[in-house]
Amino acid sequence: MKKLKIGLVGVNGRMGKEIQAVLAQSSEAELFYPLLRDEKLDSKKAAKVDVWIDFSSVEFFPEVLKLAAKNKTPVVCGTTGFTSKEKALLPKYGKQIPLLWASNMSMGVVVLNEALKVFSAISNFDYQIEEIHHNRKKDKPSGTAITLQENLEKAVGRELPEPLAIRGGGVFGVHKIFAMSDEEVITFEHSALNRTVFAKGAVRAAVWLAKQKPGQYQIRDVLFGKKA
Repeated sequence: MKKLKIGLVGVNGRMGKEIQAVLAQSSEAELFYPLLRDEKLDSKKAAKVDVWIDFSSVEFFPEVLKLAAKNKTPVVCGTTGFTSKEKALLPKYGKQIPLLWASNMSMGVVVLNEALKVFSAISNFDYQIEEIHHNRKKDKPSGTAITLQENLEKAVGRELPEPLAIRGGGVFGVHKIFAMSDEEVITFEHSALNRTVFAKGAVRAAVWLAKQKPGQYQIRDVLFGKKA
């Protein structure tokens, strides 16, 4: 079986190293082009990449998209902390290439976001999201918490209090959703036990995205298919 050639942007970062380890064990994809932000681009090698996985930085993301669009190469991006300027690039480049951006690549978090839809039946409850991450995480609240918040607000049909963001130690990621009434409390919780879960999700997304047409995709599409 021919393996997908993966271009990895942000190869020296914490997630980059995790993705390298996952690719080393993969039967479907291999690390073909590890790209550093400050190195001279090998355009011939870049043209042979089947899918780019980007965990670099907000500032470098536009350059990744330009490179991918030039060669019509799909992009999976897990960089967070986007402003409205970076978010506006997603639909623009989604018209040219298969593009999947996600604040969290965990398949468990995909399921958690889907599960939030059930709260539409008790939209009168009080709700609060709480998230905990390691003390080196810059964005606060996290992209995952923001995505959970957006999906929860869609489910209950109203604005909710901002997620509570805690930073400390080496916590990989804990997200809790509280639904509270005078008589009962429901808690949904997801805990990441290591960064490998995100790396595996990113590689799985890349393998899936390689088969798709140009468009803007979500991580949920990998499990549930793209909505019409």
